[in-house]
Amino acid sequence: FGSAAMATVNLRAVTSWVGIARLCAVVLACLAFSLVASTGIFQGPYGTWCMFSWCFCFAVTLLVLALELLELHPALPLSWDDFTSAFSMLAALMVFTTSVVFPSTFISSPCRGGTCARQAVATAASCLCFLAYAVEVGLTRAKPGDVSSFLSTVPGLLKVFEAYVACLIFSLLDAYASEAGLQWCVAVYSICFIVTLLIIIFTIGRCLAYIPCPLEKMLVVYNALAMAMYLTATVIWPLYSFRGRNRPDPCGRDCWWNKRLGVTFLTIFNLIAYLVDLVYSTRMVFIRAP
Repeated sequence: FGSAAMATVNLRAVTSWVGIARLCAVVLACLAFSLVASTGIFQGPYGTWCMFSWCFCFAVTLLVLALELLELHPALPLSWDDFTSAFSMLAALMVFTTSVVFPSTFISSPCRGGTCARQAVATAASCLCFLAYAVEVGLTRAKPGDVSSFLSTVPGLLKVFEAYVACLIFSLLDAYASEAGLQWCVAVYSICFIVTLLIIIFTIGRCLAYIPCPLEKMLVVYNALAMAMYLTATVIWPLYSFRGRNRPDPCGRDCWWNKRLGVTFLTIFNLIAYLVDLVYSTRMVFIRAP
């Protein structure tokens, strides 16, 4: 027999610092959802979200490791560096949210018994999993002047953050059809989310070459418009949400006041994100690295 065809194995996929961070994230996410599943206490939308976040991040990270270990990712019709950068940022945000939501929703005080102990360990594993993804984001982030992979640059990572915060805003929206001001705010959230998501998809799908104008200049214009729109929403949303309406007493977990207050803070977060995005994208256009 001649030399048999063998699959190429790239051990650096699991021995490099990025690979080690991904392995840690896989183990910790698996530990978190396994412990919570063993308790059987994850009912309701918050519990479903937490389990989905851990399982989704575990599955995709395991797939990324397998594709890089076997060196199969070059055959995929997408920009692999952009995909992995975007996913690591998304996973860090999802696991961070889960690490806050799960203990505040399911761990009672005082914490006693084996069930509570497993929930506490799952929370600790989730926090460490977030740190693993944050380390991966830091290790794969493009150096200043390197724009070969857009989603690994600061503006690219901010795009993922902006889209994720918009999703959180959508999850908190309740009745807004009665006020024209609130309808405008929802339109702002929706328009900016759709455009930002399209930028991410086009980047991963290598479709930016079909855009008739340079990406950097388009980003400057879009970020300026998005920041202006979010600035109006930052003023209008709390004005129309709380005008003449006091906080109910009691105000439980699903209280409209808490949801609208959450939307207010998330709107401010995205306004700051678009401002920072505008600054960085402007530097990419007008301040070239040597």
